[in-house]
Amino acid sequence: MAKYLVIVESPAKVKTIKKFLGSNYDVQASNGHVRDFPKSQFGIDVEHDFEPKYITIRGKGELLAGLRKSAKKADKIFLATDPDREGEAISWHLMQALKDDPSKMRRITFNEITKTAVKNSIKHPRELDMNLVDAQQARRMLDRMVGYSISPLLWAKVKRGLSAGRVQSAALRIICDREDEINSFIPEEYWSLDGDFKVQGEKKPLQAKFYGTDKKMTIHNKKEMDEILKKLNHAEYEIIEVKKGERVKNAPLPFTTSTLQQEAAKTLNFSTQKTMRLAQQLYEGIDIKGNGTVGVITYLRTDSTRISDEADTAAREYIGEHYGSSYVSSSEKQARKDHKIQDAHEAIRPTDIGRTPVILKESLSRDQFRLYQLIWKRFAASRMSAARYETTSVKIKAGDFTFTVAASKVVFDGFMSVYVQDEDNKKGNVLSQSLEKGMKLELLELKPEQHFTQPPAHYTEASLVKTLEEQGIGRPSTYAPTITTIISRRYVSKEQKNLYVTELGEVVNNIMKQAFPSIVDVHFTAMMEGLLDCVETGTVQWKTVIRNFYPDLKKDVDAAEKELEKVDIQDEVTDVVCDLCGRNMVIKYGPHGRFLACPGFPECRNTKPYYEKIGVACPKCGKDIVLKKTQKGRKYYGCIDNPDCDFMSWQKPSSRKCPVCGNYMVEKGNKLVCSEKTCGYVEQKENAPV
Repeated sequence: MAKYLVIVESPAKVKTIKKFLGSNYDVQASNGHVRDFPKSQFGIDVEHDFEPKYITIRGKGELLAGLRKSAKKADKIFLATDPDREGEAISWHLMQALKDDPSKMRRITFNEITKTAVKNSIKHPRELDMNLVDAQQARRMLDRMVGYSISPLLWAKVKRGLSAGRVQSAALRIICDREDEINSFIPEEYWSLDGDFKVQGEKKPLQAKFYGTDKKMTIHNKKEMDEILKKLNHAEYEIIEVKKGERVKNAPLPFTTSTLQQEAAKTLNFSTQKTMRLAQQLYEGIDIKGNGTVGVITYLRTDSTRISDEADTAAREYIGEHYGSSYVSSSEKQARKDHKIQDAHEAIRPTDIGRTPVILKESLSRDQFRLYQLIWKRFAASRMSAARYETTSVKIKAGDFTFTVAASKVVFDGFMSVYVQDEDNKKGNVLSQSLEKGMKLELLELKPEQHFTQPPAHYTEASLVKTLEEQGIGRPSTYAPTITTIISRRYVSKEQKNLYVTELGEVVNNIMKQAFPSIVDVHFTAMMEGLLDCVETGTVQWKTVIRNFYPDLKKDVDAAEKELEKVDIQDEVTDVVCDLCGRNMVIKYGPHGRFLACPGFPECRNTKPYYEKIGVACPKCGKDIVLKKTQKGRKYYGCIDNPDCDFMSWQKPSSRKCPVCGNYMVEKGNKLVCSEKTCGYVEQKENAPV
């Protein structure tokens, strides 16, 4: 008969942990949270000092009854939910819901699902950490207040099926701000100049880049380039400096949640959601032939790069044995300590470095293998020596000007024998050993090239996660759900790897900026995260955060209710006639934006796509240009006569023609820019502020 009850979150862990602990232990799963706020009510008693009202989650009654029955029979109950705020809160909710003697219940945590870690946790049970519970309660209540106060108001007043969230609205604001930057970006012309030189006794020419005079020069246009070329064509070329040196490239730190999501997106093309799903599987346990089910990586939600002493020692021994003592790092590189880091956690690493990707390959799916290999290699590399490069830089005098050449070659690969990132694969110049100071060179060819500055890149999931982390918005557990939410609600569309704001996203962001500026303010959201961290450390009371936040939110909601009441969005009548009943069709708003509908609904259910004319003729066929959307909701401008006319532009076209080359111009912020990149003509828009 089992004397002890162990409650975990996920059913996937039950079998593994039961095997580690033996017949005296009954292991059961709560399947995540068992209590939450009611869906149909606000769930927070504002009149009685913001007391939360929790109820059993629908469908969990039977599961809870089973847990209560097992709890009554057990001598001790170990709450073994995940080792983070969320896990601590689930344990607290279980304590309340089990209605058993609290002295029987103890909290245990383990960062990896291995026999050693699980057995050690049983030997060192602890009291529940109420600071962690309160931090999670405060986060849940703040999110509830924002969602339940703003979403119904947007739905009722603006009629667009909209919703808002504390972290997701700030993330949407970041993407919208980047889109505005891109749309208002004016390309600037610049030129580069490369030279090919003949080195005496060498078959291969020496390629060098134009530097300038004593200071680096920017060549702005063809006129400046022509003047430089005129001088260079009559110059003598001589090497005036050959400098040798050494460069060191340090090993990377092991993965945190954020860096794992970024690297998996870049190298494996995984979405943040897919990365977290696969990592969860690797953490909860893989069935390995001859070993049964075992967790192969440590806990996946962490912002710490710390590694336990045992894991560090094991990794160094493995590297020394398989690569040689020169490959073992002599010192441990640490990330800059940040007040946000929850250092109780370790970095994400393999639970056993000896379990190489090759050994596990047959036990893992293709995607599990690729992610495990990435984690294993990164961890092994973090315990290895730096790579060393021999560098050579050459300066070539050409009259008043200078050309430069830089080259490097690896003299010791160090950690790169295991882990190579994209930038490490780029091959540099290989210079001849015969180059010496004072050597004369013969000019073979000068290669001038025109370029234009590029706008900031669209966010990808990887770069958005990096920005959210840098700005202090959200925490390791929230990055993937936040991105998933804004994509699933069609505020943002994902095409290839890039994230684009949809028309719906623009509408939501503009309303939020106007009515709830603090909710979408990046610094305010980061400050709230900082306060939640203070609750976790016990320096701030959780109710103090709620008491200070809610009155300001209520004031904004009340003000928005009055202002948004004035925004009466009538169904706009158009000149498009319904094919079925002859009525003039009206513009309606749906979850995916605007569409044309017959006002005779429900008798007539005819609908059509709505295209907004912008009052500009198509440069190709002369018909109307209309605002359209891609299947994923990204805005563009195209000819109404598509598919017969294939004109399209991401920027809004203008009726004004370029006075230099005659092409159509596009709007970028307060400027009109020629659509032909090589022209580069720009002018101020009429009536636009200078």
